[in-house]
Amino acid sequence: MAGPPASLSARDVGSFAYLSVKDRSPQILTKAIDTLHRHKSEFFEKHGEKGLEAEKKAISLLSKLRNELQTDKPIVPLVEKFVDTDIWNQYLEYQQSLLNESDGKPRWFLSPWLFVECYMYRRIHEAIIQSPPIDDFDIFKELKDQNFFESQESIIALCTHLQELRKTIEDLDENQLKNEFFKVLQISLWGNKCDLSLSG
Repeated sequence: MAGPPASLSARDVGSFAYLSVKDRSPQILTKAIDTLHRHKSEFFEKHGEKGLEAEKKAISLLSKLRNELQTDKPIVPLVEKFVDTDIWNQYLEYQQSLLNESDGKPRWFLSPWLFVECYMYRRIHEAIIQSPPIDDFDIFKELKDQNFFESQESIIALCTHLQELRKTIEDLDENQLKNEFFKVLQISLWGNKCDLSLSG
């Protein structure tokens, strides 16, 4: 009996995972660093010198993370004690147990893409919570706000379609229901494609 298929990872040159780890993830980290730098004066106004020190510390941690990613360093355990730290570190140990490599350490281009993608965002969060007093700063707020407003057209289209569908849904047969389901998916995917193009 065949085992489970191999996880999508950046070891496959030219794949979505490879391009995501090689290009998209470093770009996200660069944008995060730039966002912190652009808010430097705001941190100073709110927190004085401590705000500037925190901004430098967060940028340093994110720059280190970007270097680890780009040079395919081993993935390291989280260090800041937070509600999910132990779970993340246990999962990292599990990933390590799956490897047959000589050093047995999960790496950015070797480990499952979904794991390293989520881990990157968790490390971004860790860089912020390790940098009080700016530890409540939402590094992605501007992007989330922008994407929300730019997605309004697809949100309105989806809501309008669902309102119309409510009127007739009980009269639809199985094939018609499937067709309506795929229409809703198309509208949703169109909106998500717009969001992804903005974030990547």
